[in-house]
Amino acid sequence: MSQQLPIFIVIVPLMASLAVFVTGWWYQRLVFVPAIAGLSLSLGASVWLFKTILVQDTLSYHLGGWIPPFGIEYRIDQLNGLMLVLISFLGWITAIWAKKSVEKELPDRVFLFWCLYLLMMTGLLGILTTGDLFNLFVLLEVASLTGYAMVASGDRRATLAGFRYLIIGTVGACFYLLGVGYLYMATGTLNMVHLAHLLPPLYGSKMVVTAFVFIFIGFSIKIALFPLHAWQPDAYTHSPSAVGIIISTAMAKTFAYAMIRVIFSVFTINFINTILPLFHLICWLAAAAILLGSAHAIVQDDLKRMLAYSSIANVGYIVLGVGLAAFSSLGLGPAIMHMVNHAIIKGAMFMAAGSFIHRLNLTQISDFSGLSGKMPFCVLALIAASLAMIGLPPGGGFVSKWYLILAAIDAGQYLFVAIIFISTLLMLVYFWRLIETMYIRPANDSDGPDPGGAGELPMGMILPVLVMSVFSFLIGLVWISKGGTRFLIGLNQSLGLGALP
Repeated sequence: MSQQLPIFIVIVPLMASLAVFVTGWWYQRLVFVPAIAGLSLSLGASVWLFKTILVQDTLSYHLGGWIPPFGIEYRIDQLNGLMLVLISFLGWITAIWAKKSVEKELPDRVFLFWCLYLLMMTGLLGILTTGDLFNLFVLLEVASLTGYAMVASGDRRATLAGFRYLIIGTVGACFYLLGVGYLYMATGTLNMVHLAHLLPPLYGSKMVVTAFVFIFIGFSIKIALFPLHAWQPDAYTHSPSAVGIIISTAMAKTFAYAMIRVIFSVFTINFINTILPLFHLICWLAAAAILLGSAHAIVQDDLKRMLAYSSIANVGYIVLGVGLAAFSSLGLGPAIMHMVNHAIIKGAMFMAAGSFIHRLNLTQISDFSGLSGKMPFCVLALIAASLAMIGLPPGGGFVSKWYLILAAIDAGQYLFVAIIFISTLLMLVYFWRLIETMYIRPANDSDGPDPGGAGELPMGMILPVLVMSVFSFLIGLVWISKGGTRFLIGLNQSLGLGALP
């Protein structure tokens, strides 16, 4: 049964999307039932598969029974086993939060939204499972195309943001596909495992180096790495609230995983060590993203836009971890930590921001005066997630920043330690503004009485926000536990990297 789980996880949301489409034409109010059922099945299968991988190490499924490299292989190891649990969980809990939000923001497009949402999850889960570079491209476009449509489903500004996202995202996909084409020309295969075996004699080939650069640029556009981030602030800000949550968490982290997978499983650490100057450049691009993203976040008054620029900075943290993995004995541990931590923390933040819009139609931080009295639970969840992001122990942000600092010291790159500290101070500035406005600044009497009374949100919206904010701290405890450290050691060893001390 476990052998069938990789394809089951991908097929279930695809079939659920078809069920939603059929149900929507018949009775639109029931479309959430097949949607949440499909996401729940994928989440359960992902957890089961991850438990299997922790014992079995790797699991392979051949589509149609065709043996690679002639057929497409779905290959699961510890890294994508963890990511399957994370992404399927984010898709599931975001769907629960989104039910009421979608009904309010997109009343005429509810069943179309859930069709696109499930197709996006199909693409994202497929990216995580596939072991074939061209199949990854196909699934990348499935997720991206649905993302473009979902972003554009909002108001007029969202339509423009979606169009810009479409143009820039397509350029990124073209760079990736060109890189894959060069690898195929050099080796005659697209299977990741076979490529890793065939590439070592070709490390000096200009074709292989060009393929690496093209693929890295393509993924840099997809994850909004500075300076290739132009599509991201508007897409996060103007898209419907539920869309902003899923693309800033599940989609962004899946694309970051794909970049890490190709760099370390296809090109491998041996190739990386032959082009160290390139990884120095990657570290400096990440440092620029960290500082400039944080600086832009400080001057934003729109909460979702502030969180968008904060995400640019945190993509910098992830890429800095990737760059330092080429020099540090800590390997990919810090990058994987921050990828998981940021997905959970930023999910809580965007859910809180969407909740303010849903209940009071508030988007500007300057209008949040006295908000703690109107929506105490959501405000508390947002502040808790903010403190976890800044680095309050034992929050997820503290743990991943701590290990990034250790990696920088281990690599002898002390300037990056200073950059992490500076960016943390910048985070403190823009998140303190939230705390001051919502808790300290008195409410504006002209706002009138609170129309919502004590019940600030439907239970289906408030519970996901609270759960995600609690997880923002629990995840830090998981990482520093013996089990979390042991998992990261095994993950690094499986990728041929160092081990956490």
